[in-house]
Amino acid sequence: MQRTLTVTVIRHFALRKKLCSLNFRPAAAMSTLLINQPKYSWLKELGLNEENDGVYNGTWGGKGEVITSYCPANNEPIARVRQASMAEYEETVQKAREAWKVWADIPAPKRGEIVRQIGDALRRKIKVLGSLVSLEMGKIYVEGVGEVQEYVDVCDYAVGLSRMIGGPVLPSERPGHALIEQWNPVGLVGIITAFNFPVAVYGWNNAIALICGNVCLWKGAPTTPLTSVAVTKIVAEVLEANNLPGAICSMTCGGADIGTAMAKDERVDLVSFTGSTHVGKLVSLMVQERFGRQLLELGGNNAIVVFEDADLNLVVPSAVFAAVGTAGQRCTTTRRLMLHESIHDEVVQRIAKAYKQVRIGDPWDPNTLYGPLHTKQAVEQYLAAIEQAKQQGGTVVCGGKVMDRPGNYVEPTIITGLAHNAPIVHTETFVPILYVLKFKTEEEAFAWNNEVKQGLSSSIFTKDMGRVFRWLGPKGSDCGIVNVNIPTSGAEIGGAFGGEKHTGGGRESGSDSWKQYMRRSTCTINYSKDLPLAQGIKFE
Repeated sequence: MQRTLTVTVIRHFALRKKLCSLNFRPAAAMSTLLINQPKYSWLKELGLNEENDGVYNGTWGGKGEVITSYCPANNEPIARVRQASMAEYEETVQKAREAWKVWADIPAPKRGEIVRQIGDALRRKIKVLGSLVSLEMGKIYVEGVGEVQEYVDVCDYAVGLSRMIGGPVLPSERPGHALIEQWNPVGLVGIITAFNFPVAVYGWNNAIALICGNVCLWKGAPTTPLTSVAVTKIVAEVLEANNLPGAICSMTCGGADIGTAMAKDERVDLVSFTGSTHVGKLVSLMVQERFGRQLLELGGNNAIVVFEDADLNLVVPSAVFAAVGTAGQRCTTTRRLMLHESIHDEVVQRIAKAYKQVRIGDPWDPNTLYGPLHTKQAVEQYLAAIEQAKQQGGTVVCGGKVMDRPGNYVEPTIITGLAHNAPIVHTETFVPILYVLKFKTEEEAFAWNNEVKQGLSSSIFTKDMGRVFRWLGPKGSDCGIVNVNIPTSGAEIGGAFGGEKHTGGGRESGSDSWKQYMRRSTCTINYSKDLPLAQGIKFE
């Protein structure tokens, strides 16, 4: 079972790598690299070079495959990274485990001070690091900077949390006894992140895991390795300046071999995985096989539901931002727009008009609102989804074509006329396609929202307060994020982020998400000279 599952994971990643080969190729002449062009000389401010070490565990290295990172906006090579070998993975895990012995002994508020310094170091590099996210991932510049800001914000949050985490003192039924909850770190947290948020998702996990007393091992997405290296360099400088083991925040760039090793490794106490539902299921099975802990942030087929009393001046910009933002490549992107039949035509007309005004261009141009898809594979998925939608009865109202320009650009697309249960509507396609559905009743709309397999984010637009609380209640949305009069995307860091069903059930960032990174012990302390038993049992 274990061997078969491992082979399946490796084959899946091998296929994915093959399909992405035009964006992620192992060879590029040094003279053609963007990093050597004056326009991109700012990359060297992040410590990046033509060829970069892809392993950090207190020292830098990389003896595995040398891969090239490509820019989605023009498909030109940026720079190279030497990935981790399996021997280096083994060495890194050992060093991380040793580093934990030091880190766990440091009081939580002192750990918070280190996290505060990490946040400050990120602030100093926020624009240049945001530019790298834009260049390598493809999201627009303001979103790239905003993503780094999320990491900064989580650091600030974690600093305060470092003085607050803990369990209650509970009343004991036995005289002379104390009953308390003790929370301790799990140990080594393995963090596997996706291409679409190459900084923020690591930040959510890293900052909270650190103040809880854990050490981290990061495997970023294979298509955004330069961002992983740049972030790790910033964090490593803070650790080294404080004479702490660098392996507290380790990194191993790599592919399926590294991810599989982390999932199977009993020394990795918690595996936090962000990615597709398909791969997440495979990772989950491997972790569960060894009774390990897992935190899964997987897919989302998110809906906005608009009722007849909604403020359309809120609806239109919300739907456009949530469907078009990040070129439809957010976990929380709106993929289904459910409109009451009385306002359907008007809203479609207004949103289609807004789509035509979206400024498309180079993602690092501050005026651009919409950039490229991350890979050529995503472009093919976009075209396939549109063809399937047409075959299933859909009508393309806006968009539907690949753009004639360098890079992986496609037109943001609106499709109407599909049934709520059409197969393509129930498929999460990670591209900017919005399926518009027409409903009649509240009961119908709520049921359609919940009928997909994922349960990440959802939102309704209405002025009816009774409906609002029905939406928030047990018969309303079954998602982890349930909004009213705002988009499905753009979550704040103060709340717990995550979803239900095939989204995985994990929670990151705010609220009590810190509990995912700790283990709880119930402790009874007898400070009397007697030995009374619970429930009044006599054993004499």
